[in-house]
Amino acid sequence: MLSLMEKQLEYKNIPWEYPLCFNEACKLRESCMHYQAYKLHPKERLTGPAVLPSAWQDGECQRYSETKLVKKAWGFSNIYNNVPNYQKAEARRRVKSYFSWGNGPYYRYHHGENKLSPRQQEDIMQILSTFGNTEGLAFDHYEMDYDFS
Repeated sequence: MLSLMEKQLEYKNIPWEYPLCFNEACKLRESCMHYQAYKLHPKERLTGPAVLPSAWQDGECQRYSETKLVKKAWGFSNIYNNVPNYQKAEARRRVKSYFSWGNGPYYRYHHGENKLSPRQQEDIMQILSTFGNTEGLAFDHYEMDYDFS
C-alpha cells in the first residue's frame, strides 16, 4: 500500500466543492483533509465551501476527516461477467440508476474521468449480488488516491 509520502496531495486534485477549514488552532489540523485542502488553496480563490466554526463542539471537530489514501476504481467492462445474459441489461440499468443522473456519470466512472470510492464500489457489488455471485468480479482499474468523502 502506498504511503502518504508516495503520493503528493495537490490542489488540482481537490474537488472544488470540498469544504476548506481555516482553524489554525485545531490540534488535529495536520492530519485533517479539510485543513490540508485549505493550505493548498490559491490566494486568488475568494469563495467556496468551508467548515464553519460551529463544527467545533465539546472539544471536538464534527467535520474532522483524516488525510488518507484509499483504493479507488473505475471501469465496468468486467463487472457483469457473472450476470446471466438475459439479466445483463437490467443489471446495467440498476448500476446506471445508482448514479441517479442518467448515463453521463456512469460513463465518466466507466472511462476514469471520475473514480469510485470504496463505498461506491461496495454499493455496486451489492447491486450486482442480486443477479448472482460477485466473487472474482473486479473493476477495470484501481489506484490509490486521497479520500475526499
